[in-house]
Amino acid sequence: MALKITEQCINCDVCEPECPNEAIYEGESHYLIDAKKCTECVGHFSEPQCVVVCPVDCIPKDSDHEETQQQLELKYLLLKKSLVGD
Repeated sequence: MALKITEQCINCDVCEPECPNEAIYEGESHYLIDAKKCTECVGHFSEPQCVVVCPVDCIPKDSDHEETQQQLELKYLLLKKSLVGD
């Protein structure tokens, strides 16, 4: 399941550079996560890095984008392939 950033975000800028898939971006009022790019860091780390660094605990799982571990792994492989250009 992809993650989302809630309105409790304080725009501290620590999560965006930690995302290996470049899924986090600055929205109008707070940072947001592109569910199409979010793999919960599957393929990169053992836990989502944005959650690890967030000082206000505002990054829960997004129930609107439910995905299995297998789906997250496939998404990671597809994103990796598109970044490499194969």
